[in-house]
Amino acid sequence: MRDIEIDDSAFEQAMERISGFLKDASPVMSMVSALMADAVEENFAAEGRPKWLGLSRKTLKRRREDAGTGKILQRSGRLAGSIEQSHDATSARVGTNVVYAAIHQFGGTIQRHPMSGYVRLRKAKNGMILRQADHPHLAVFAKNSHKNVKVVKWTRSTGWTIKMPARPFLVLTEADNVGIEDEVTAYLRRLIDD
Repeated sequence: MRDIEIDDSAFEQAMERISGFLKDASPVMSMVSALMADAVEENFAAEGRPKWLGLSRKTLKRRREDAGTGKILQRSGRLAGSIEQSHDATSARVGTNVVYAAIHQFGGTIQRHPMSGYVRLRKAKNGMILRQADHPHLAVFAKNSHKNVKVVKWTRSTGWTIKMPARPFLVLTEADNVGIEDEVTAYLRRLIDD
């Protein structure tokens, strides 16, 4: 009779690694959150994937007057710069804490109510209303301490509505999903093969 010995130590080690992974998938979740953050960054760079709805004529005119202020949703860079990634043992997340992010992500309507009040504007030496250097279409407001002031006794604005189209930046394309799936599959293969 022959004795057959089976060395299952490699199998046992692989099962231990898999068991550890099932208890704490933090390394994979860290990788997934980084890949999702890269996808969001690419959304900003490409101005949407698929392309976002373009800017209104009024906004385009204002941007030309402001000497070209960049891409859609990147005028100041605050929204794009606020994207943060996080993860734990069972999940990966990417998001922002910027208050106005939701209106850009989902779209919607902003209702501005009528306003009225006293307005104090600064005057230049020639008596004309002083304009902002970097925004010539905007006047410079005066503090109580300013001497050269043109007081507009009372002003009233009518209410208006702003319709914001959805420009989803926190989205993954099918290619992003496939890329994440491939990276996770490769990680799991290495886990078993090591």
